[in-house]
Amino acid sequence: MAGTRAEIAAGAAVLAVAAGFAFYAAQGAGLTAGRGQSYPLTASFRAVDGISTGSDVRLAGLKVGTITALTLNPQTFMADAVIDIRQDILLPQDSAILISSEGLLGGNFVEIIPGGALENLAPGDEIEDTQGSVSLVSLLMKFVGGDKADDKAGDEAAAP
Repeated sequence: MAGTRAEIAAGAAVLAVAAGFAFYAAQGAGLTAGRGQSYPLTASFRAVDGISTGSDVRLAGLKVGTITALTLNPQTFMADAVIDIRQDILLPQDSAILISSEGLLGGNFVEIIPGGALENLAPGDEIEDTQGSVSLVSLLMKFVGGDKADDKAGDEAAAP
């Protein structure tokens, strides 16, 4: 009987620790925040490589929101994003939004660069100044291959 009580107590302790870890993980992922504590904004990107629904939206390196939806706009062929921003963050109307990389091997995230306008974006407004993701492979190909127009102009300038 004493062995059974010890097993039950140990099992309860393990379950309590597991529940604590689950709560901590949900809090870190932003799943425990109240839905009414944010407001939506929209933005259209040329390319959204490396981000998906749930990706971080950062301002000054700190998470201030998440991507809640990504859809292809069939009229503009752009990727339309819905972004939930924390209620206490008021962004100027001329703010910019871009897809940034955490480094060569890191993932991508969405970065907001605040503008200087006196008026703020209202819930549902669109951030018009956007920059999509940049392909690292295409940048490397331009660097390694060089630009053919630059090479030709250099050859003409070097000719006597």
